[in-house]
Amino acid sequence: MKCKLEKANIYYDIYGSGYPILMIHGFPIDHRVMKGCMEPIFASKENYKRIYFDLPGMGNTKTESSIKNSDHMLTIILEFIDKIIPDQHFIIASESYGSYLARGIIYKKFDMIDGVLFICPLIIPQPQKRDLPKRTILIKDSEVISRLNPLDTEEFQNISVIQSQRIWERFREEVLSALKVAEHDFTDAMFIKGYSLSFNVDDLSRKFNKPTLFLLGRQDSSVGYRDAWKIIENYPRATFVILDEAGHNLQIEKEYLFNDLVNDWLKRVEYHISIYNKK
Repeated sequence: MKCKLEKANIYYDIYGSGYPILMIHGFPIDHRVMKGCMEPIFASKENYKRIYFDLPGMGNTKTESSIKNSDHMLTIILEFIDKIIPDQHFIIASESYGSYLARGIIYKKFDMIDGVLFICPLIIPQPQKRDLPKRTILIKDSEVISRLNPLDTEEFQNISVIQSQRIWERFREEVLSALKVAEHDFTDAMFIKGYSLSFNVDDLSRKFNKPTLFLLGRQDSSVGYRDAWKIIENYPRATFVILDEAGHNLQIEKEYLFNDLVNDWLKRVEYHISIYNKK
């Protein structure tokens, strides 16, 4: 489906009905990274309206000449929310750059959000300022790698801590396929000149006292894990988990732990919502 906004025509899919959960993917991929890890969790759940969408310049959403930076991205998301779920409370599940934008949404729509999930969250947009672990590969199936073409091998090895057949198959479907269709002239330019928001998303006027989950990879050399601890006090109801044998594809590499932790977060959100609805 397409949602026509003032400065963008957003591609989106909705699954199920009930309480809205907004899925925000990373950069420069698309909604498939969120759908791949979240839909298996909701296969046994009812009463959730899962909203997947592609950011401009990624997936099936084309960019426009007026979109140049993260401020524009955030404005578009806020307009999208107002159009798709007007005046409704919602929760957010986000990954990487999507978690940076999610904190911008919290900043702007604080009272409308009842819970948030951060998967390998981007905390510091400037790569040179991040506190990163050394690039590490812990498990490598050389036979799997030998069957890949050189470009796919480079993409897979640059980010994956666990390099097995199962991880490759999910990486290919949920990440690599999206990387191949992104508008790289746009995303490359934005990364250099417009990746940072013009305000500090973590300078909140009050604590976000609602169920939160931080999921971080101990071997994530893309955004790291240490910087996330610096904002933990903004989220008094946060579970903060750093997983070994996990890089920036944590949701793929630690699938079963990921599912258990997200299910726990959803139970906490459901209880919070039930209390809120009684008031």
